[in-house]
Amino acid sequence: MSNLSILILDDEKRVRDEISEYLRKNEFNIFLASCPSEAFAIMDQSTIDLAIVDIKLPEMDGLEVLKITKQKYPEIEVIMISGHGDMGSVIEAMRLGAIDYFPKPFRLIDINTSIQRSRRFIELNRQVSIYNNSISVLSKKLYQDNGSQMIGVSMAIKQVVELMERVSLTDNTSVLITGESGTGKELVALGIHHLSKRNKFLFHSVNCSAITDSLFESEFFGHRKGSFTGAIDDRQGWFETTNKGTLFLDEIGDMPMSQQAKLLRVLEERKVSRVGGNQSIQVDVRVIAASNQQLEKMADEKKFRSDLYHRLSTFIIHIPPLRERKEDIPLLIAHFIKVYAQSMGKKIEAVSREVSEMLQHYHFPGNIRELRNMIERAVILCDTRVLEPSHFPGFSPKKPQLIKTQAVVNLDLEQMERDMIERAMAMAENNKSKAASLLNISWQSLDRRLKKFGTEQD
Repeated sequence: MSNLSILILDDEKRVRDEISEYLRKNEFNIFLASCPSEAFAIMDQSTIDLAIVDIKLPEMDGLEVLKITKQKYPEIEVIMISGHGDMGSVIEAMRLGAIDYFPKPFRLIDINTSIQRSRRFIELNRQVSIYNNSISVLSKKLYQDNGSQMIGVSMAIKQVVELMERVSLTDNTSVLITGESGTGKELVALGIHHLSKRNKFLFHSVNCSAITDSLFESEFFGHRKGSFTGAIDDRQGWFETTNKGTLFLDEIGDMPMSQQAKLLRVLEERKVSRVGGNQSIQVDVRVIAASNQQLEKMADEKKFRSDLYHRLSTFIIHIPPLRERKEDIPLLIAHFIKVYAQSMGKKIEAVSREVSEMLQHYHFPGNIRELRNMIERAVILCDTRVLEPSHFPGFSPKKPQLIKTQAVVNLDLEQMERDMIERAMAMAENNKSKAASLLNISWQSLDRRLKKFGTEQD
């Protein structure tokens, strides 16, 4: 990491000189200010990572400086110092976002320790900012509309973004997104939609595993009033409501063969007929499908229609699992800590070295979704500024064993899926609804998988 740039704001020259002389020995870049206006001018002109601010100042007090700094320069971390150290000021400083508070006289070594403790968090925030700027249009749009972002610096995720940008330039090309559960397939679909000309119209996501045969035509194509019991009004189906927009078909591999034939017909003809109606309705919808299964293999085994597979897979985007892009893990950790700490009103700065190593060695069968859930639970349990192993109860990943050169690596996707489901059921204490929520799949989809693996609980 490049040297931190630190601003020292204190109206006493002696204090400024003592702190700066000590910190320069640690090769920090030091900026000095004797009043708030001078400090804000420095912040405007230079990139500052951390500010050390006295409470008692001319022009305005240090708490007001802290408030303005966090509003105008939220990326700057602030340490407060004071000759009084009353508890009210301490509480207010922490509430406004200070990372530490030291009453005078303080030990310079304690100031340095606080800076070093924040160093890794500042570095991760820098990397997140650099990456966000590199795909700012996509990332900001996704965050504004969905509250999620594309996070990563790995070549793998950059290639995914490049493919998203390329296919978004076409208007009707069908896209198939492949990848394990939890890799972010819906976020990629959303990104394609927002980058395309269809972004002014609706994006709708459908979990194909949750649609029964009896509801399929009504949900997808709509129905006329009185066409069946409960049809009290005319209703548009998803193809009509997303006209000129994007329809995302998640878990397409779970769609029964009988439904696949009806879907294929609509994709080919671009027309739908409501249940109970005779009129054909023209629709203009881009379809993006996603699956964590090997659809091509399923098609070869007659478990999925090959003609539908070829219709959906005009353009394929594969999202690699998190274990194949581990350089993105620190960024994702920093991002999730920031999101959940802010939402819970906590000041959590980083993870300990033990936690960092623990997460780097873990293979994440649940991918980003699993990491996100782990960080959320840890933030709930954490009352300090650093996430420690104690905030991850029941988590003890095994370090990957070294594989001999001639050994055959057994990458069993089905076994990994079984392990992930068993882990979710254990965490949810065998509550299927809670486990399905953890896995971000429907209750029906989880139930089918439990029956498939023979692990259903009585």
